Amino acid sequence: MESIQLDITKAVQFLTPGTVEAFAPQVAAAQKALEDATCEGNDFLGWLHLPSQIVESALIEEIKTVANTLREKCEVVVVAGIGGSYLGARAIIEALSNSFSQLINDKQNPVILFAGNNISEDYLYELTEYLKDKKFGVINISKSGTTTETALAFRLLKKQCELQRGKDEAKEVIVAITDAVKGAARKAATQEGYKTFVIPDNVGGRFSVLTPVGLLPIAVAGFDIEALVKGAADMEKQTSIEVPFAQNIAARYAAVRQSLYQHAGKKIEIMVNYQPKLHFMAEWWKQLYGESEGKDLKGIFPAACDFTTDLHSMGQWIQEGERSIFETVISVEQPNHQLLFPHDEENLDGLNFLEGKRVDEVNKMAELGTRLAHVDGGVPNIRLTLPTLNAYYLGQLIYFFEIGCGISGLVQAVNPFNQPGVEAYKKNMFALLNKPGYEAESAAIREHL
Repeated sequence: MESIQLDITKAVQFLTPGTVEAFAPQVAAAQKALEDATCEGNDFLGWLHLPSQIVESALIEEIKTVANTLREKCEVVVVAGIGGSYLGARAIIEALSNSFSQLINDKQNPVILFAGNNISEDYLYELTEYLKDKKFGVINISKSGTTTETALAFRLLKKQCELQRGKDEAKEVIVAITDAVKGAARKAATQEGYKTFVIPDNVGGRFSVLTPVGLLPIAVAGFDIEALVKGAADMEKQTSIEVPFAQNIAARYAAVRQSLYQHAGKKIEIMVNYQPKLHFMAEWWKQLYGESEGKDLKGIFPAACDFTTDLHSMGQWIQEGERSIFETVISVEQPNHQLLFPHDEENLDGLNFLEGKRVDEVNKMAELGTRLAHVDGGVPNIRLTLPTLNAYYLGQLIYFFEIGCGISGLVQAVNPFNQPGVEAYKKNMFALLNKPGYEAESAAIREHL
């Protein structure tokens, strides 16, 4: 099989020669700290060799069995989760799905919907209304079972599922992915008799897409999780500590990011794609890098744009705005379908010069033209090329970003595996809602309102 490719030539030209290579010792030290589990956050390194551990395992077969049960019994499956508990699954499902799958009456695959990632009353009302005449199931993903957004949605969905299908039948179509022994979600699953999968203690949410957290929803959607994990396992080998810096694409990605950040004043990385199906891959990437690196008053800000769409909204700023940015472009070499541009007798739009060309050729020239313009405008460009959009190469991409993130965060001298700042808003929210135990915080906050 081919592999994804990394091109950093249009980024290193903005750096003093040898800058990226000068990071090689730091990168090697970071890789060794990960491998030896001596880095900060070393109790969350379960993702590091996860692909090779599960690529041919009983876990994959168990996930496929449960997925088939949900596929047989459900028209709709709602995935309840937030952050890493849903973004990875959604990224893969959206990337592999027909763009109009929810409008197609596909009897083979259930509709996959997502909840528990917001607290919008309108969204939840409209979701529950839509589900009223549907045979639906729920995958509840929460290690604690008390994350507000997810717990709120799951309570609504659980009650509705039981009312519509009966308590006994509901048990067959509600699956909990949670802690092995503790937490509200584990307790509820045990009491209700739900099928469960474990979120490993040593895998943080944003690194969990290759655990049941991501694999079960992806399998329910009808996609090949074996190919996904195989791609990740192959990338694990290609980016291992044994692979020299010059050939290790994840090591070089981490090094060029930190070179641009520490030596060229580039504070913002814009993830760019030219395939709308990759929108949620960028959303997953934003969480992975933002939550891993944004701490101790440091970190590259992860942003994302969908091109060519956003060239008509953000293009001006990227071309001529403050030069604090660099771009990482995900390019798909070969689309899965072919569509030729037709001839038009009147040619009122002046586009007959494109007659007979594939639409993707136009897209590729837009990509190349944009890249040249942005580089000329002072924006360093990193390019990642996928041979095509399938489960195998997406698995490669997932692991590439995960290992690159671990290396980059350690080179930046932060703990890439914690997220202490995430709790700040929750404390305020609980205090404002008068949650028991937050009386002192509530009083303090209300003095400032």
